[in-house]
Amino acid sequence: MNTKAIKTFAPWVLLFAILILWQIICSAFAVSEFIFPSPYAIGQSLIEYAGPIATHAWRTFWVTMAGFGIAVAVGVALGFLIGSSPVLYAAAYPLMTAFNALPKAAFVPILVVWFGIGAGPAILTAFLISFFPIMVNIATGLATLEPELEDVLRVLGARRMDVLLKVGLPRSMPYFFASLKVAITLAFVGSTVSEMNAANEGIGYLLVSAGSSMKMPLAFAGLVVIGAMAMAMYELFAIVEKRTTGWAHRGGTAS
Repeated sequence: MNTKAIKTFAPWVLLFAILILWQIICSAFAVSEFIFPSPYAIGQSLIEYAGPIATHAWRTFWVTMAGFGIAVAVGVALGFLIGSSPVLYAAAYPLMTAFNALPKAAFVPILVVWFGIGAGPAILTAFLISFFPIMVNIATGLATLEPELEDVLRVLGARRMDVLLKVGLPRSMPYFFASLKVAITLAFVGSTVSEMNAANEGIGYLLVSAGSSMKMPLAFAGLVVIGAMAMAMYELFAIVEKRTTGWAHRGGTAS
């Protein structure tokens, strides 16, 4: 088996090993489902409540993707604006870092007052928690463009905007895709946290309802669904990254 195949199957092998060990521990020590449900109990809940879980999962998915889409648009625009100016980069970066340090869950009550209970707070929470990595990576990719390269391009007649669009942005693409893989997982976190406090639909709402009803296998099933959706989107961006920025990786080719 070659190295590529090993890397492909290694995560699945590790996952199955963890699940088997988890099941053995729960069975051997007779762990109560209320305390820590076994993979078998979680699987039963996934089957038994497949309809409601699918409905809540779809709500969480489209809310998350809406917030994530806004985050991409705003993050790329702000990143380009900040990264294109060394002065603006130096001025804005500390402020944006301070903003990113604020707990986004604290914004949920404010968003509820502004937009009411529903999809609005979840979309905006997903946006607030996920746009920062995108903005920072785009800005960093542009701001760290080698001065020598820029000087050579200027001598050849390139304008500042030409350098940014034709050299800076392509050079920032690896940073961009790296930020997408981080941001999409954060977006699911943001939407779920908001749904736990300010929604009557979604996986976050399901987690709270299952917990209050003492249905811990169902709550864990909701967590599994969130993890699966986040992992699927992460892998999607990883595939797109390999196909579009293969030149930036050792042994890779863009197609």
